[in-house]
Amino acid sequence: MKKHVWLLVMFTITIVNAQEKTTKANDTIKTEVVKVVTSYVPKITDAFKIKQKPVITHTKETEKKKLDYQIFSVPVASTFIPKSGTLKKINLGKRERLYANYLSAGFGNTVTPFVEGYFRRSMSHDSELGAYARFIMSLDPVQNTRLSSTYYNLDLDITHQQIERYFTWEAGLNLERNKYNWYGLPSNINFTDRVIDAIEEDQTYGYYNLFGSIDFDESYIDKANGSLSFFSDSFSSAEFSINLGTDFKFPLDQINRNLNDLSLHTSLNYIGGKFDKSYEDQNKVNYSFFTAGLHPTYKFDIKDLAVKLGGKVYFSLDIENNANQFFVYPDIELSYPIVKDFANVYVGATGELHNNSFKNFSDDNPFVSPTLNVLQTNEKYNAFAGVRGKMGQQFSYNLKGSYANIEDQPFFNLNYSKSDGNRTTGSNAFILFGYEYGNSFRVIYDDIKRVSIFGEVAFEGIKDLTVGANIEVNQFTLTNSEYAWNTPKIKGEIFGTYKVEKWYAGANFFFTGARKGVQYDGPAATPYTPIDLKSYIDINFNGGYQFHDDFSVFLNLKNVLNNSYQRYTNFGVQGFQAMAGLTWKFDTLF
Repeated sequence: MKKHVWLLVMFTITIVNAQEKTTKANDTIKTEVVKVVTSYVPKITDAFKIKQKPVITHTKETEKKKLDYQIFSVPVASTFIPKSGTLKKINLGKRERLYANYLSAGFGNTVTPFVEGYFRRSMSHDSELGAYARFIMSLDPVQNTRLSSTYYNLDLDITHQQIERYFTWEAGLNLERNKYNWYGLPSNINFTDRVIDAIEEDQTYGYYNLFGSIDFDESYIDKANGSLSFFSDSFSSAEFSINLGTDFKFPLDQINRNLNDLSLHTSLNYIGGKFDKSYEDQNKVNYSFFTAGLHPTYKFDIKDLAVKLGGKVYFSLDIENNANQFFVYPDIELSYPIVKDFANVYVGATGELHNNSFKNFSDDNPFVSPTLNVLQTNEKYNAFAGVRGKMGQQFSYNLKGSYANIEDQPFFNLNYSKSDGNRTTGSNAFILFGYEYGNSFRVIYDDIKRVSIFGEVAFEGIKDLTVGANIEVNQFTLTNSEYAWNTPKIKGEIFGTYKVEKWYAGANFFFTGARKGVQYDGPAATPYTPIDLKSYIDINFNGGYQFHDDFSVFLNLKNVLNNSYQRYTNFGVQGFQAMAGLTWKFDTLF
C-alpha cells in the first residue's frame, strides 16, 4: 500500500514539470491603443431640441428670501404746506405771419412819390417765379441851385427758380433806369441867365442785365453762375460786360481721412466800352479787358489754430493796348482764440485785381462825365491783423488794422469849366454839353499806400433792441497827387433798431470827415486851388405801426438836422426830408 502511494506522488510531480515552458522575450504580447479615424455623417435622428425657456429649479439655499419692510413713524412738527406747481412759460411774443408778397407806397415833402413791391408765385411744387419793382422820384429837392436837381430811380428784377433732382437753377433779368442832373456849378464863375438856360444838365443811365446760376447738390462743382450786361447813357456811351464763375470742391479724404475739402473758384470776365469823346478833345475813348482767374483755398485746424491757405492768380489782357500781364496775390489768414469766445486774434494777407467800369463809377458818383478813362486797379497786397470776439451773448466786437499797396487807385476829381460864364461854346467853337461847365467829375488814378484802422461793435443785450457802431480811419500816401480827392480820412456810423408787438423804430447817424476838392481859377485845367469840404453828420430816423398782420404804416425822416453839406465838390444835398406811406402784405391775388 505504501509502495502504491509513493508511485502516485512521483507520477503527479512528473506531469506538472512537463507542463512548464520557458517564456522568451519575443513571445510577449504588448497592450496598445489603436485609433480609428473616420468622418462623421450626422443624421436627423442624432439631433435633439433645446428648450427655449428652460426651467431652472432653485435649491433652498439659492432661493430669494422675502423682505419684510416696516415703517417706524415718528411725528415731526412742520409748517410746510405743499402747493400745486405750474409750468413757467417764456414770452416769445406774437409770432409774425409771413407773406409771399408786399406792396408799399409813400409820398415825401420834396414832391417825392415812392412805390415798391415784391411778388412771388409758385408755378409748381419745384418751380417759383418772383418779381421786384421799385420807383422813387424827387422834383428839384436841392435848394439854392440854378440848375434842376430832379432825379428818379427805377429798378425791376424778374427771377425764375427751378429745383431739379440733382441741382437747382435760377435765371433772371435786372433792368435799371436812373436820371440825374449836373446841377453843381462852380461858385467862382458868374453864369449869365442866357448860359443857364442853354445848359442841358440831365443825364440818364440804362442798365440791362441777364443772369443765371446753378447750385449742385452733390458734385465736384458746387456752384456756377454767369451774367451778360449792357450799360448806356444819354450821350451814346456804351459798356458791355460778360462774367462767368464756377466754384469747385475737391474732397481730399481719399488721400487722408483727416483732410478737408479743397475749394477752387474760377472766373472769366470781359468788359469793353466806349465814349464818344474825351473831355479834352473830340477823340473817342475805347477800353476793353479780358481777365481769367484762379482762386484755390484750403482751410484746416491745428488744435485751436484756424488756418486758411490760398492764393489768387489772374491773367489780364488789355485788348485796346495789346498788352497782357500775370498777377499773383496771397490769400492767407490765421486765427487763434487767446481767450475762447472773448478774444480771437487773427492775421493775414490778401490782394485783388479790381475791374473798374463806367457802371461802378456812376453808382458811386452819378455826376461823372461820359468821358472817363477806365483802368484796372491792382491791389498788390493788403496785410491785416486784428482781434474779434464776444462778451457773453449780447456784446460783440471787431478791431482790425491793415496796410495796403495799391496801383491805379481811382479818385473823383472835378472837371474844369470850358465856359467863362458868358459863352456856351468851347475854344474849338463846338456847342458845350451839359457836363462841360465845371459841374461834372472825372476819374484820376494814383499809386498809393494806405494805412487803415477799422472797428465795429454790436449790442443785443436788451429785449427787442439792437444797437451798433463802426468807424474807419484811413491814411493815404500818394505818389503823384497832392490829396486823395473827395475821399474822407475818417467816417463812421451809429445805428439802432427797436421793435415791440406793433411798433418799430430805427435810427442811423452817419459821420464823414473833411475832404479835399479843387477850384479852378479859370476855364482851364490850371491853375487850381485846393479847397476844404467840411465834415458833416447826417441823422436819419424811421418807424412804423402795424395795424394788422397784413397792413402797416411807415414814416422816414432823413437829414433831420437840415444840414446843407456837400457830398462832392459843389454838389449840395437835400435838406430835411420826410416821407410817409402804407405797406400791404398778402399771399396771392389769384
